Amino acid sequence: MSPEPDGPEDRLRRFATIWSRAVFPVTSRPLTRPELEERLLPLARRLSEALRARAFDAAEAKAVGAALIDAHCTDPEALSATLDCVDAYLVLYCGTPDASPGDQEALRTRASRLQHAMAAGFAQALRERTLAEQEAISVAALQAQGVVGQALHASEARFRAVFEGAAIGIGIADLEGNILQINGALLRMFGGSEQAVRGRNVTDWTHPDDAPQVWRLYEELVRGEREHYHVEKAFYRPDGTVLWTNLTVSLLRDADGRPEYQLALMEDTTERRLLNLRLRYEATHDALTGLPNRTLFFERLEKALSAGGGQRFGLCYLDLDGFKTINDSLGHAAGDRLLVEVADRLQSCATAPGEMVARLGGDEFVALTTGPDTEREVDELAGRIMNALVTPISIDGRELAVRGSIGIVEGPAGERGPAEVLRSADITMYRAKSAGGNRFELADPEADARAITRHGLTTALPAALDRNEFFIEYQPLVHLGDGSVRGAEALVRWLHPQHGVLGPDRFIPLAEHTGLIVPLGRWVLEQSVRQAREWQERHCAEAAAPLRINVNLSPCQLTHPGLVSDTVDILERSGLEPGALCLEVTESALIGADDDLLKPLRRLAEMGVDIALDDFGTGYSNLANLRRLPVSILKLDRSFTQGMQQYPADPVDLKIVEGIVTLAHSLDLAVTVEGVETGAQAEQLRILGCDTAQGWYYARPGPPERLHELALVDATG
Repeated sequence: MSPEPDGPEDRLRRFATIWSRAVFPVTSRPLTRPELEERLLPLARRLSEALRARAFDAAEAKAVGAALIDAHCTDPEALSATLDCVDAYLVLYCGTPDASPGDQEALRTRASRLQHAMAAGFAQALRERTLAEQEAISVAALQAQGVVGQALHASEARFRAVFEGAAIGIGIADLEGNILQINGALLRMFGGSEQAVRGRNVTDWTHPDDAPQVWRLYEELVRGEREHYHVEKAFYRPDGTVLWTNLTVSLLRDADGRPEYQLALMEDTTERRLLNLRLRYEATHDALTGLPNRTLFFERLEKALSAGGGQRFGLCYLDLDGFKTINDSLGHAAGDRLLVEVADRLQSCATAPGEMVARLGGDEFVALTTGPDTEREVDELAGRIMNALVTPISIDGRELAVRGSIGIVEGPAGERGPAEVLRSADITMYRAKSAGGNRFELADPEADARAITRHGLTTALPAALDRNEFFIEYQPLVHLGDGSVRGAEALVRWLHPQHGVLGPDRFIPLAEHTGLIVPLGRWVLEQSVRQAREWQERHCAEAAAPLRINVNLSPCQLTHPGLVSDTVDILERSGLEPGALCLEVTESALIGADDDLLKPLRRLAEMGVDIALDDFGTGYSNLANLRRLPVSILKLDRSFTQGMQQYPADPVDLKIVEGIVTLAHSLDLAVTVEGVETGAQAEQLRILGCDTAQGWYYARPGPPERLHELALVDATG
């Protein structure tokens, strides 16, 4: 059965076809192109699975690279063509077609890492194959030497054929290091000049990059203390370029076992080394700016943090202010050019030893300094960065002002890990941004802890509602005229598994920021209305007036299209009359509100639901606007009545409250006062004509049973 057109299997087959066409011209065995495609198809499938795997598996990609050797793709050009093919087509044909831009970027990063691992696997397998070939040549040479007395001519011919026909370089030298014979492959490695190679001494070929043990192993071999050794060694060619090799040197002994010659086998690894260096560079540097990327920065930061001996570090975390506006208005090409210019300026700020600049992604950059005196140096580095951004950047004839916010973390090495340091710098940078931007701030452990706690609460909020971690407490509303309980305000609490009971000030702003306030608010309204209906059923026989329930509405809920329908549905399902419900809206949420925002509140008011203007007096609204708002109750903010807690009351507060009460009653609005804490305060508010009050003087917020008990006392007292 043929695969579904443009399905996963069909796309995989197309990728394998492209791959086979790319490497077919450089395969070393007489395979047809379709036969090669069939050999590559299972390798393509393994790459596809590694690309989409949950965790990156370098071993799988290395195995694919090694399998290319088994498929006779041993030419370095085959590896280069393969890597180009993977880079251009793997994500396109084997990725997730409908992935988000962020997921696509992650897939491209994964593909880059797969290329690096494939190259490593290819190199290792090719090296093992070459070593096997070298071993066969060594054995042939030794066998040829050992049968000199029996079949001299045959063995000489066999050795000469191996010597001249080998693809790797071969040289023979005496124990003093004088080169006696070389084959054509070794001659080509050194540029084809026989005079530059033959007649030289091996010890002339020292190189600054020689490993310390290279010449120690050489001395042991010519003294007869070892039979062979294998090293990676660089040589200078006659033209000054560098030749990198895998070098195997073996000792040849005479018939009596005495050391006589040394045999060197060389594999040219220069191209492979350059390829690995290029892949390493691409894996550790940002493609747009050329700066070190997140991977290399974390390596450097981890090294700096693990240093001892009184070493310190300083880190500047920079985020450009308003960069999104530049991208949106001028386009991403202009944004990229701006980032390149910013990167160049930052690079010029970090030129001292122990300093580096990297791009983490987007418009986020980091600068690192290390040494014994980073407390001073990191401040100077941040100052240089801010100064470097002062001059506008010219893009397409426009002078663009560049601003940035920097978070600074500084401290001794060895106390924190890279992730913790970067998180602290990130938090501090956002603190600088929230303070207006174009500035730098120093990390504050207490501020970090608050931000981390806030982030943890934000992350835990969605699951908390599903796990029933929220509950409601009720604070009584008392009539100031006769002292009877008329209802209660519903106040939501969060019983957090780690932090205990949290008040609404700790999580309501987070819920509004994340949008969870809408389902949370609906849950609070539903629970409160159901509780009010239970109070009425228990209390109606003992009291003349039914208990009412006050529920707060956030600004996000006001703009939610389901506010009216949700409220009607909850009232109908519970059987509670609309007149027993009061929705409290803060004054600041209604300042300058247009008719579209007020329309849902008017519909609810027309149904009989009371609307209370909460925190009245804090929003500086025009009092004349009260007549156009669909409110029936003013809730006076506690700041106006604090001066009445003691006797005699503050005369200014008395005049203000008296004026508000007179205005409210003239507009047929009831007045409720919050924060009543003393009997003197309650009495003064009664004299001024306030209608109802709530506060600790009457009762603290508590479970619903307490309100019923208070109401029952009023009814029977």
